[in-house]
Amino acid sequence: MAQLRRDFEKFVKLDTQIIVAGPEKADAFRDYWAKEKLPFIGLPDPEHKVLKLYGQEVKLFKLGRLPAQMLIDKKGYVRFVHYGHSMSDIPANEELINLIEALG
Repeated sequence: MAQLRRDFEKFVKLDTQIIVAGPEKADAFRDYWAKEKLPFIGLPDPEHKVLKLYGQEVKLFKLGRLPAQMLIDKKGYVRFVHYGHSMSDIPANEELINLIEALG
């Protein structure tokens, strides 16, 4: 999430909303968002409902959810998906920004 925060203004300029879904309950999620002063939307998903909608994996041996990044256009179409194999397997912001510009 620190990566997304670093380039948040670039995403805003591209009329892109960042939403992060996490497995914590609402209170824990809200506290973390406030503590870290994250500028984007945090969506608590302790029952994995969003996870199931978008096919994000849970690996018990990897201690929970694996990362997934998606670009969803304003009509609700998923235009890009990256399912990570580890917590460090996430696309660089520049890659996401280039995709947003290409789809624009």
